[in-house]
Amino acid sequence: MNLGIRGHDIEKNGLEELVEEIEKKGLTSVQLALSKSLNYVNTDLGSLSPGLAHYVGSTFQKHGIQIAVLGCYINMIHPDKVERRKGLERFKEHIRYARDFGCSIVGTETGNVNAEIFYTTENFKEEPFQEVVESVRELVEEAEKFGVIVGIEAGVNHPIYSSKVMKRLLDCVNSNNLQVIFDPVNLLTIDNYKEQDEIFEEAFNLFGDRMVILHAKDFIVENQMLKPAAVGKGLLNYDLVMKLIKEKKPFINILMEDTQEPFIDESAVFLREKYKQG
Repeated sequence: MNLGIRGHDIEKNGLEELVEEIEKKGLTSVQLALSKSLNYVNTDLGSLSPGLAHYVGSTFQKHGIQIAVLGCYINMIHPDKVERRKGLERFKEHIRYARDFGCSIVGTETGNVNAEIFYTTENFKEEPFQEVVESVRELVEEAEKFGVIVGIEAGVNHPIYSSKVMKRLLDCVNSNNLQVIFDPVNLLTIDNYKEQDEIFEEAFNLFGDRMVILHAKDFIVENQMLKPAAVGKGLLNYDLVMKLIKEKKPFINILMEDTQEPFIDESAVFLREKYKQG
């Protein structure tokens, strides 16, 4: 089992401290958002270089930790075209240097019709979908030049909000440099969480072959809303998720999200047990 964590869910000041803490917890991979985990270094657009990427990548590698994903979460359909362009160029810069980090996947969600990311059915119209296709196609064209994967994550707060719409995106762009970061919780709402088994099985049926990362988090229901919870402390059916993963995507990188201290070790044990039983 390849188990890791999102870097900025571990509160450590320096790069060495962060890497040592991840290693100490027996984790073997990380999703690294440069602007969050290296917030003491300039990582703005135009700041990346092979030297910086090699320094960061080699620091992880010497501790046996894989940078599984470079997280570069942008609003690829930002209503302000200037901001949209900045986001796309920032993502493309991550693509160009991903290999120097020792990483092959740059990941993002698909944004929002508004400047801020929140739930709105306006995202579900045809125009936002077509704008996503245009932006993803541009990113994938860059990725094809550098032998890198664009990892797209669906979520109900975004235009790619369901498994069927994700499959449509994959069909529209039609490139093996476009793959899926699967986050089961992101597909759930207060209206459908009780049908989670059917939702997850549909996802694996539609694009299980295109999944490259599994995000592991959890949720509870509070005041008729889904709220984040540490892995193993909520209602997600990990028995089913791990069964599907073992059958269809053995040894995929599983990255914990929204799980922070004091729950990281406990959540890691929980996931390892579920994987073993799956």
